[in-house]
Amino acid sequence: MPDLFHSIQEFFRSIPWSGVGAWSLDAIGQLISWSLIIVGFLGTFLPILPGPVLIVAGAVVHRLWLGAEQSVGWLTIAVLGVLLALSIAADYVSSAMGAKWFGATKWGMWGALIGGVFGLFFGILGLLVGPLIGAFAGELLFARKKVSGSLKSTWGTLVGTAVGVLVRGGLAVAMIILFIIDLAVK
Repeated sequence: MPDLFHSIQEFFRSIPWSGVGAWSLDAIGQLISWSLIIVGFLGTFLPILPGPVLIVAGAVVHRLWLGAEQSVGWLTIAVLGVLLALSIAADYVSSAMGAKWFGATKWGMWGALIGGVFGLFFGILGLLVGPLIGAFAGELLFARKKVSGSLKSTWGTLVGTAVGVLVRGGLAVAMIILFIIDLAVK
């Protein structure tokens, strides 16, 4: 193992670092933080990525890497944390509320909420289908609705999930705008 470590050291020592002058540590910090923010924005709409979490992580990396003089303030990061919490709440509540708007009982709402949580363990498909299966099962098994009534509640869950994605997207845009405004004020 020491030979491997020594080989890696020798490799990096052999690189002509004088040609890398444009890539300062500040530029690398900017690249990492903005990459996290951009991927976070995309992750807001793709269930496989924790979008808003990555946006906050990008802001924290920016602050820690570049320091107080060149980055956002801790107050901005705290506000980003609050927006993150709202985004997470919107995720869990939206499908249950959509089911309620379309006539679901408390069983359908709880089913949508529990299905969303269990869906987390099954990847993208689970995140999309979990609340729908949960709402349908809650209405069919516990509220004893007929299939047509259960399907109506499931449709409401789908609408609620779509509204949740839009709310999460709006919050992500607000997070990025807040970050940019704080940087511009510096």
